[in-house]
Amino acid sequence: MSSDTHNMPLAFVTGATGLLGNNLVRELIGGGWRVRALVRSPDKAARQFAGLDVEIITGDMLDVPGFAEALRGVDVIFHTAAYFRDSYKGGRHWEALKAANVWGTKALLQHAWRVGVRRFVHTSSVAVLHGAPGEVIDETMLRHERDADDYYRSKILSDRVVLGFLDTHPDFWAALVLPGWMHGPGDIGPTSAGQTVLDVANERLPGVPPGSFSVVDARDVARAMIFANQKGRRGERYLAAGRHMTMADLMPLVARATGVRAPTRRIPQGLLYLIAGGTEVYARLTGKPVLLSWAMARTVAREADRSRYAPGKSERELGLTFRPVEETLRDEVAWFRENGMLAGR
Repeated sequence: MSSDTHNMPLAFVTGATGLLGNNLVRELIGGGWRVRALVRSPDKAARQFAGLDVEIITGDMLDVPGFAEALRGVDVIFHTAAYFRDSYKGGRHWEALKAANVWGTKALLQHAWRVGVRRFVHTSSVAVLHGAPGEVIDETMLRHERDADDYYRSKILSDRVVLGFLDTHPDFWAALVLPGWMHGPGDIGPTSAGQTVLDVANERLPGVPPGSFSVVDARDVARAMIFANQKGRRGERYLAAGRHMTMADLMPLVARATGVRAPTRRIPQGLLYLIAGGTEVYARLTGKPVLLSWAMARTVAREADRSRYAPGKSERELGLTFRPVEETLRDEVAWFRENGMLAGR
């Protein structure tokens, strides 16, 4: 390793093959960082990072001691790993959510501290905030656990772990970034966002589901993580939530990006519950994954029109800006095509 390379700062990125993680790795390398990337699947990492100079660490948030020595010498940890997608696939997932998102974060902090790491940027979620329908929500409007589903609760508790660690370790630094519903290139999973785009492109959706979201480009969230490390204040939350949109707003944009006709028929909330209940029963009988779970239907209903987030603090303190949703969707669709996940048109 050359002395020039050795002088470059070293980042450790958890969840590195995920939608946020892989875009963060690319942003960091582009900004002159060395990167150690924690991945569960070396095969997925090889596909995701072909041609990039990334040090791959194979490990799992359920076994932090198994990779803890790789934290040694790291300047900052960017923690993006979380158990999320499977928690909306039917059934109860609280123990798995708590193990990965809460205890995993706690173990990561403890082992990082032990080997001398003193900076940490935590991926929180807009799920930890709450307001009335139509209200503009900022970082001070915290959600009570009683208003949270299991995933939301796990994110509330993981935030508390980070902030509690700051209380007991005065020379440790951490900040929290709260993304909205992320879209963008590099969605190898795919996430629920990417699956929605693929379903519209393949004309699989029977209509327009209810609900609203704050849609954000994963590359803009990655920039928010880096800016938080550069300019953020210790123990502060920073929204990286993007733009409030209903599904009826988003679907025509996805259709335009994919070259298909957008569904126009509205699916009422009651029908969504009916479909979700039916698919959960079908999934239990067949062992196949749930396309729409009861938990997801309930979340869509409960969070309707609660997706307007104030970007002011992140704009002022971090200098964060957001690219147009149309650009995000265009790049997301192009990536799906280039990677064989969507037929060309």
